[in-house]
Amino acid sequence: MHAWTRAILAALMGSACLGALAAEKVPVEAFAKFSKLSAPRLSPDGKYLSVSMDLDKGASALAVYRIADMTQTALLKFPRFEMAYQVEWVSNQRLVIAKGRKVGTLEQPRPMGEIIASNFDGTNQKYVYGYEQRARMASLDRGFGYIEGVPEVPNGHFYLRQLSWETRRSMVYDVDSEKLSFHLVADIDKPDLDFVLDHAGKARFAIGTDVDDNPLIYRAVGNGWQPIATSGHDLWSPFAFSPDDTQVYGWRTHDDGPAQLIRSDVQGGNIQVLAKDDFASVGSLQWTHVPGVPFAARTGRGAVKFTYFDSSSPDAQLHQQLTQALPGKRVEFINQSQDGQVILIAITSDKDPGAWYLLNRADNKLRRLLTEREGIDPAQMGERRSMRFTTSDGKQLEALLTLPAGITDPRTLPMVLVPHGGPHGVQDDWDFDTDAQFLASRGYLVLQVNYRGGSGRGPAFEQAGYLKWGTRIQDDLLDGVRWTIDQGMSDPKRICVYGGSFGGYSAMMTVTRAPELFQCAVGMAGVYDLDMMYSKGDIKTTESGRRYLQRVIGRSESELDANSPVTLAAKIKVPVLLAHGEDDQRAPFAQAKAMRAALTQAGNPPQWLAVPNEGHGFYGEDNNIAWFKTLETFLDAHIGTHAP
Repeated sequence: MHAWTRAILAALMGSACLGALAAEKVPVEAFAKFSKLSAPRLSPDGKYLSVSMDLDKGASALAVYRIADMTQTALLKFPRFEMAYQVEWVSNQRLVIAKGRKVGTLEQPRPMGEIIASNFDGTNQKYVYGYEQRARMASLDRGFGYIEGVPEVPNGHFYLRQLSWETRRSMVYDVDSEKLSFHLVADIDKPDLDFVLDHAGKARFAIGTDVDDNPLIYRAVGNGWQPIATSGHDLWSPFAFSPDDTQVYGWRTHDDGPAQLIRSDVQGGNIQVLAKDDFASVGSLQWTHVPGVPFAARTGRGAVKFTYFDSSSPDAQLHQQLTQALPGKRVEFINQSQDGQVILIAITSDKDPGAWYLLNRADNKLRRLLTEREGIDPAQMGERRSMRFTTSDGKQLEALLTLPAGITDPRTLPMVLVPHGGPHGVQDDWDFDTDAQFLASRGYLVLQVNYRGGSGRGPAFEQAGYLKWGTRIQDDLLDGVRWTIDQGMSDPKRICVYGGSFGGYSAMMTVTRAPELFQCAVGMAGVYDLDMMYSKGDIKTTESGRRYLQRVIGRSESELDANSPVTLAAKIKVPVLLAHGEDDQRAPFAQAKAMRAALTQAGNPPQWLAVPNEGHGFYGEDNNIAWFKTLETFLDAHIGTHAP
C-alpha cells in the first residue's frame, strides 16, 4: 500500500463514525442543523486556517485557527445576514475579506461590494473599500469592490476590481492592504467586467456580459482594449495563464454544447482540448501550488471522475493516488502553502457532507481539521444514483435517485419528486443533498430531474427553458416520474412532489398538469404568481433583473396567467402544504398568501406554515426542525405508513 494511501485511510478511520445501519430513524435535528463551516483557506506558510462560520439566526463570522493546536486566534463577527463572501490571505499574517449578504438558504449569497482587511489575530482591521467610506485616494470613486486575485508572492497586496458608481467603468487596482494605497492596473469603459491577470499581475482580458446576458470579451492591446467577436454557438472564456504567460486556459462551448476545458495561445488559436464530456460541462478544476495551473477536471455525471491532463505534475500524481485510494469519494485540493508542502483537502461523497484535512508532504501525515456536519453519519445515509432517461420529445436527461440506506432495489417504495430551484443557473448533483437524504431516511425514494433550463449542459440546454417555465420544464419533470414508474422503481399510487423556490412553483404546476400522478404537493418559499414578479421582490429592482424576467417568463399577461399556479388552483385536488418566510425578498410572502387564498377559494385550503423573521429559506435551527417535522408528518399522512 502506498504511503499516501496508508496516511489518508488512517486519518479517515481514526475519526470516522463507524455506526452500523440503524433501525431507528436518523433524528430530524441531524438534517435541520445545517453546516456551520464553509470556505476554509490556508495561509501561505501553511500555519493558519481561515473558515467562514455560521452563528445563530443568520449571523456569521470568520474564524482563524493556528493549525498546530487548532487554537482560535480571531473571530471576526458580521451583522445579521452579512458574511465573508470571499477571503484571501495576502501574507502569512494578513487577510482581505469581501463581505456578502445572505438572501436565504435557498439562494447563493450576494457580494456587497465592501472589502475589509485584518491580521490573523484580529488586530489592525481596516475598511479598504466600499460604499460606506471614500477610500483615502481622493481620485478613487465610491462604488463596489471585488477581490480579483493576489500576487503569486505574498506581499500584503491584492488586486481590487472596482465598479465605479460615478463613471460605471470597470477598473482593477493593486492595493496595499495596510497602507491602503491604490495603483491602477487596468481600466475599461464598460461596467461590471472581470479581469484575467497573468502571473506578473498584468490585466490581459476583460470578461463579462451585457444586461441581456450576452457574452462580452476584450483583449488588452497596447494601452487600450480590443473587443473579441463572440459567436452565438461557439464561445471562449479564458480564465488563467500558463506559468510563462504564453498560453491560456479557458472554457469553450462548441455548438451551444457543454463547456470544455481547453488550452490555447493568447489569441485563442492552436486549441488543445484538455477535458470534455459530450453530456455535461467540465468542472471542479484541481490546481497546483504556485505558479497555480489546473492539472485535472471533473468529467461526466454521477460519482466523481477526474480527467488528468498533466500526469507529470507531482500534484496530479498525489491527487490521483488519493482518489484511487478512496473509491466513491470526492477528493478536492482547496489550496496549498506557498511551497506546496502543505495541502488543504476536502473529502466528500453522496452520503457524506465531508471534512477538511491537512496533508503534509514532508512527513506523509494527514490530519482531519474540521468536519462540516457533525450530526450526519454516512453509514445511515442513502446511495445517490445518476441515471438517464428519454423524454416524450426525445431529449436525454439526467435523473438522480436517492435510495433509503440499505435499500438496493427501490421497487414498491413511495416516492417524492424534488424539483430544484432556479430554474436557470442551477442543477442537481451527485453530492450530498440534505433534502434528498432527509426524505430517504424516512423511507422515500427521491427523484430529482435535471430538466431543461438548468445549468451544466451548455447555453442551448439552459435557454431551452426560457419562456417554458410552466410547460416544457414541467413536462421534463413529469416524464421523469413516468419513467420511474415504467421502470418499476416506485409505487405509482404513492407519489408526492416537494420543492423550494422555483421547486415550489413546480410542485404546484406538476399537480395541475398531471393530477393523476400525485397524492400531495409541498411548496417551500415558492413563486406562484408570475406576474407578481414584476411588481414585488428583489429581482425587479435592477435593470438586469427586469430584463431577465422578460427573457425567461415574458410579458404576455395571458401566458403569465396560463402558467401561474394561483390562476390554476381549481385544478389542484390533492392536499397541499405551503411554507414561507415572512421576510422573503426573492419570492415575497405575498406569493404564498396569494396561493393560499386561491386554494382556499377553490375549496382546498392548504396546510400552512408562515415563519416571521425568515427569508428565502430558513436559517434558524428551531425553525428548520419545526419545518422538517411538519414535512415528515404531512408526507407520512398521504404517502407514508399512515397514508389511507
